[in-house]
Amino acid sequence: MTGFLIKTRLVGVNLAVDEIFNQRMDSAVKHYSSLFALPAYNRIVAYTTVACVTGGLSSALVFHPAFESLILGFLFGFAITLITLLSNSMVALVLKGDPIYDVRRSAGLSLFSWIFWDIFTLMGVGAAVLFATEWAVKLCLLGSSVALILRFTVLYATSSMSYKRIFVAAVIQPYFGVAAYAALWLSKISIEEIILYSAYSSAICFISSFAFLSLINRVGKRIVNIPSLSIFKAFLLNWIADLNTPFEDILEELSVERDIEVSMLKFGNQKSETKVAIILPSVHPGPFKNIGSSFLPSMLKKAVEQKFNCVACVPLGLLGHDLDLASHLQNQKIIDQTLKSLEDVETFEVGATPLVRVRNGFATVCCQIFGDVGLVTFSLAPKTTEDLPQELAYYVNMVARNYGINSCMVVNAHNSINGFVEPQGVIESLKTAASLCLKETVSASKKPFRVGASTILPKNFSLKDGMGPGGITSIVVEVGPQKFAYVIIDGNNLVSGLREKIISSLNELGFSGGEVLTTDTHSVNALTLTPRGYNPVGEVIPHDILINYIKESVQEAIAKMEIVKVGHKRILIPKVKVIGKEPLEKLCMLPDETIKLAKKIIVPIFATAIAFLTLFLLTLM
Repeated sequence: MTGFLIKTRLVGVNLAVDEIFNQRMDSAVKHYSSLFALPAYNRIVAYTTVACVTGGLSSALVFHPAFESLILGFLFGFAITLITLLSNSMVALVLKGDPIYDVRRSAGLSLFSWIFWDIFTLMGVGAAVLFATEWAVKLCLLGSSVALILRFTVLYATSSMSYKRIFVAAVIQPYFGVAAYAALWLSKISIEEIILYSAYSSAICFISSFAFLSLINRVGKRIVNIPSLSIFKAFLLNWIADLNTPFEDILEELSVERDIEVSMLKFGNQKSETKVAIILPSVHPGPFKNIGSSFLPSMLKKAVEQKFNCVACVPLGLLGHDLDLASHLQNQKIIDQTLKSLEDVETFEVGATPLVRVRNGFATVCCQIFGDVGLVTFSLAPKTTEDLPQELAYYVNMVARNYGINSCMVVNAHNSINGFVEPQGVIESLKTAASLCLKETVSASKKPFRVGASTILPKNFSLKDGMGPGGITSIVVEVGPQKFAYVIIDGNNLVSGLREKIISSLNELGFSGGEVLTTDTHSVNALTLTPRGYNPVGEVIPHDILINYIKESVQEAIAKMEIVKVGHKRILIPKVKVIGKEPLEKLCMLPDETIKLAKKIIVPIFATAIAFLTLFLLTLM
């Protein structure tokens, strides 16, 4: 007992650490996702045209300073644009099979190459006006080298193709550009000198890019024993092409094995047919998008419903990202074992208590006992209700046994997001409210009860809107004259205040109480470039439309109500691979550490390369 009390005193500290960890993880995803905001292809072509005409026109005026050169310059700029578009198509062809580099992304890389190149070209024009025209050639050639460094670095960091194909893809656009500019330079530099410089430039640019990326790779080797770029490429393949296997292979390598508990509450009718199932796996539905267990709530729900022809829901337990599954293979282990065990659950208990709600400060605990099992929900709404530690579930079950309750399924309602909450205040408030709620629930008499359930899958809400594929599930419980509703939304939290609107709408339908839950699915995460990286339910989804769907679901559930019996079972699934807190923390640290190192080494490495190239140009011309 003393050991347990000491353990519970640490819960507040753990919650604070979890909050910092969640912020670090969100930051890591934002670092990756912020790299991919490219404009539409038509805009890229328009911007590229402006960049090419700017460089071509200014260079033409240096070597042919006459009014007629304006026309020549514009034509020259458009010619460079056409050459660039051709080179983009060639790059896409060279990198054919790479899920990242289509024509649009190849064009985007060329656009940035020209932007950097134009900076040096315009500097050369200025130097030519002040000193000699040779400077226009020198600085334009130097600009081609800067573009080449950029292309080597980006392509080697992001493409999964062979080094030879990447090398060819990197040099095509700069070589074509230099060849076009050579038509203006023939009076100042020979073809042989241009070829010699291009060969020297390719070597220097390749070496400097390789050195930079090798040092970047060492960060990943040091932190997780995997090169940084391998992790980055795996993330890119998931972000851009929805390929989950490369990233999950990394997570499997880093993962740890745990025994995973799954609690099941099964409601069956008088014919022993399964009508409703509540499944609570001790797995966190993350880390993001379609990686790991992000889709587990909807996958498990669908599998149970298809096998048992019932309505199922998979709310969130009290746990954090350390219990994210490593891969879809681990998801299937959970699903297979759950289906097998749920089939063996016998429904025989016929009594349930009314739902009891206790509020203590900003903590709200709801409890309802079915047979000898308590269903307990935690919420801090309208304050932020994010991940809560497992130690609270242990505390609830300890108190419940003291009151004669065999077991409790403890659910994190995860139903409000509105800033940061002081951890210690949260824990103490929840513990007090849970004790009072369990005590009051136990004193209520059990009665035969009816249950009905329904799921609505809104077609006009998407993952980017914050709605997972599990949609909206309503479970209605009638005990005597009172009706209670559990509304489970497949999303990652609700905007603050929405829960209260939903509960108010349920009260208008004659319900005595209820709670709104989200599954915390991370299938909606890392899909948008919003500050959070995802939209909580209600941030972009209109509240009135959502509430109408909920009312529809609830009314369908009422129409399906019938007298039921209930059964409960807990299983332990051995050797399931979860990411684990330490490996996931290291993965979340990696972007920050990589960026820190990149800032330190980028100037010394590439400035040295530019210095070598400049010295060679001075000796060449």
